[in-house]
Amino acid sequence: MDLLSKDLTEEERIEKLTTWLVNMPSVNGTPNEAEIADKIAALIKQFPYFTHHPTQVWLHQIPNDPLNRKNVFALVRGPKQTKQTVIFHSHMDTVGVKDFGKLEEHAFDPAALLDYFKTYTGDDTIREQALSGDWMFGRGALDMKSGLAVHLSNLLYYSEHPDRLIGNILLMVNPIEETSHGGIIAATEELLRIKETLSLDYVAAINNDYTSAFYPGDPARYIYTGAVGKCLPSFYVYGRETHVGETLKGLDPTFVTSELNRQINNNMSLAENLEGEMILPPCTLLNREIKDHYNVQTPITSFIYFNYMIYERPPEDIMNQLKTIAYNVRDMTKKYYEAQYEAFLKRNGLPSRMLTWDLAVYTYEEFCEKLGGQGVNVKALAEKIHLEYQKEDIRTITYHIVDELRKHDQTMQPCIIIFFGPPYVPYTFIEGEKQILNIIHEEAERFGKETGETFSIKRFFPYLSDSSYLSLIDLKNSLEVLTKNFPEWDSLGQVPFDHLRKLDIPSINLGVYGMDAHKWTERVYKPYTFHKLPKLTRRLTSAFLKIEG
Repeated sequence: MDLLSKDLTEEERIEKLTTWLVNMPSVNGTPNEAEIADKIAALIKQFPYFTHHPTQVWLHQIPNDPLNRKNVFALVRGPKQTKQTVIFHSHMDTVGVKDFGKLEEHAFDPAALLDYFKTYTGDDTIREQALSGDWMFGRGALDMKSGLAVHLSNLLYYSEHPDRLIGNILLMVNPIEETSHGGIIAATEELLRIKETLSLDYVAAINNDYTSAFYPGDPARYIYTGAVGKCLPSFYVYGRETHVGETLKGLDPTFVTSELNRQINNNMSLAENLEGEMILPPCTLLNREIKDHYNVQTPITSFIYFNYMIYERPPEDIMNQLKTIAYNVRDMTKKYYEAQYEAFLKRNGLPSRMLTWDLAVYTYEEFCEKLGGQGVNVKALAEKIHLEYQKEDIRTITYHIVDELRKHDQTMQPCIIIFFGPPYVPYTFIEGEKQILNIIHEEAERFGKETGETFSIKRFFPYLSDSSYLSLIDLKNSLEVLTKNFPEWDSLGQVPFDHLRKLDIPSINLGVYGMDAHKWTERVYKPYTFHKLPKLTRRLTSAFLKIEG
């Protein structure tokens, strides 16, 4: 299959590229995620332009990565020696395929899945879409190998039509997007390096991560001028253990985390309120007690963390919100235990007496200050635990750090410790760049009239994106609330704030379109993604490159 054949139409080429990419598994956290980078770079080197400019395609190693994963870069320079540069960026990794069940072996085979869904009786809409021929199925077809295919095709287009390129195009393909954004985080240093050494001016970046309908019958194609951020508020609870035969003399930490879960999980009253944007509530990602074997001792500690989408809310406000909830849970827990113990005494005809179920509430910063006052070297202890558990999941590492610090508290008081865990994803949006925003609105309106598409322009891409790491809405002092309440921020925080400030690249998401990302029914809509999107991308690219630096 010649992916670069001049006999192919643009739409045919993008479909073949997407199929080629989907056929190559690149599940996040597997060796295939490293292998696909080599194959993408090898394909780009076959472009006629790059056979004459081989040094303008290169692989950038992710530092200290055990899987040897790499970013892919390719630079097409326009015929005029200008600095103006637009970045095309996509990610190459996908989520896993266990959700495909009996079809797991076909998860990367769009043709086999299409045949299956043509006779699928579980959903009439999916079957009709398969029969229409307008949809491609497969893991990564929507999120986001079709997007990478569009960027590869446009890179080829500009390399073959230099007369239509008034600046430069830098393609960047990143791994590790689906978990910690490690690819783009490492790439920020490389972007700064080549900006300096090659004298580039990044006027804009175009991501094309997937977009989808917000409701049945939604006619819009969405363009985003920013991306939602997220943080991971975490609660460590230390209770008071006891024998199950004296359960009310203890303080069950799972009761506390269960109540935290009830008050926070999917609670829209905690969500931000921005008119015209898709706003999500916090949700639970993990909730567990920490016991490694069965016995009749009640749990000692429990641990819960939440996904918090961030739009404009600074870390300081989030922490204040969390503390208020923790205080409410503390008070409710005490009242509940007092009532249950009183009922226990009455039921069993025992004399009245009262125990205490007091819980202290600390932020991580406050707890560390408390330990420091007891002579504990918090920094050295945290570094020691980090090193000891370095091969574990980074969220688990933060738990172990807090757990070990708590063991050094001389008071041994039951408590709730609030902290932030990884990842922290900065929110971003284009601000003060009226020329870019005007271009987006004007070109979308013009292209919509020509094609019949309806475009809706939003500020926040709602699904998390690598675009968050190309600029920084600087929160100044509020960031200290984040970093001081984040165990081992310097090593686990991972966000290179200085790089983001220096890059300051306006980034948009002009995405592929489809349905059911991260589901076994994942599919991309070909007429828009393979035919219309590449043209709109070029229009915006040309307009961006005309912006004077």
